[in-house]
Amino acid sequence: MKSSSGAHFVALDHVRALAAFLVFAWHFTHAADGFPVPFDYTPLIFPLALLDEGHTGVALFMTLSGYLFAKLLDGSHIHYPAFLWNRALRLLPLLLVVVTVVGLMKAWRGENLADYLDAVLMGALYPSLPNGAWSITVEMHYYLVLPLFLWLLRRSRYLPLVVVAAALALRTGLYLQRGEVQIPAYWTLVGRIDQFAFGMMLFHFRAWFGRHLWVSVGAVLSFMAFYAWFDAVGGFYKYPAYPSMNPLWIVLPTLEGLGYGIAIACYDARLRASESWLSRVVARYGDYSYAIYLLHVFVVFHMARFVHEHVMDLSNFYVACLWALVGFALMGIPGYFSMRFIEMPFLRMRRRYVRA
Repeated sequence: MKSSSGAHFVALDHVRALAAFLVFAWHFTHAADGFPVPFDYTPLIFPLALLDEGHTGVALFMTLSGYLFAKLLDGSHIHYPAFLWNRALRLLPLLLVVVTVVGLMKAWRGENLADYLDAVLMGALYPSLPNGAWSITVEMHYYLVLPLFLWLLRRSRYLPLVVVAAALALRTGLYLQRGEVQIPAYWTLVGRIDQFAFGMMLFHFRAWFGRHLWVSVGAVLSFMAFYAWFDAVGGFYKYPAYPSMNPLWIVLPTLEGLGYGIAIACYDARLRASESWLSRVVARYGDYSYAIYLLHVFVVFHMARFVHEHVMDLSNFYVACLWALVGFALMGIPGYFSMRFIEMPFLRMRRRYVRA
């Protein structure tokens, strides 16, 4: 992951590639209507529940984002306008391309562009941007509160827990008022702030989790077992419906942030730099993950349908996951061209924002 400061962390590249694959596999195997694999399917191999509920890749992205900024800014201060400038250069060029292409496609189909333009304009506040770009809205909201997190961490590495507690209280209140909290917990900073908080906080415990490997492995396996249970009882769409009336969504973002934060901290602490071809390939897909995340929506559903109708039956979850891996590998091609011709020209305009 090449940051705006120029720092490069191979371990975090690997994690970012995994997060992108989780989201890609979720869309490839299920689409929006449970095709080709029904939403009520549960894999027998319990860690694969994370693929069957691949929407959780977004939580991994958010936790990783918090971890990365804690790693970059540890003991430093930021020049905030330069920071925002760099983040805009990183996110907006490709986003504007995607928004334009989606608009042209809607115009070609004769759809109402006024509604689409309204959704795009409201995307600064609400999760209404296309192709999964709603998560960029959440990221931008996180950037607005980043100075608060840095202020808390300068005083104590435990203080982000105050933010988590406040978020839990807020979601509890929303649940009592609305009868559901899945929508704000999944689609907005109301839920995602826990993941940023744990990412930033657990960076400061990375050495401990790296030394205590069995504690880390036990925590991650426990998280996977929990997600296998969540998948078995219905998951995102079927527990018991969407939006869910179950209070689990009060704490689900917290559990994701804690589980993924421990996994990232341990992996970052223990990984030794490797020049193996596999490490380099996975890291490269981490570089391309932003492009893959935004662009895959254009093709992923067509990929799955084409394979299912013309190559082989994809109703078997394990077969569908293998084909999802093939499709993900192919996404490296548009990822490369996006990085070279859309993203990189703007990244050369970045300014240094880290100050001692």
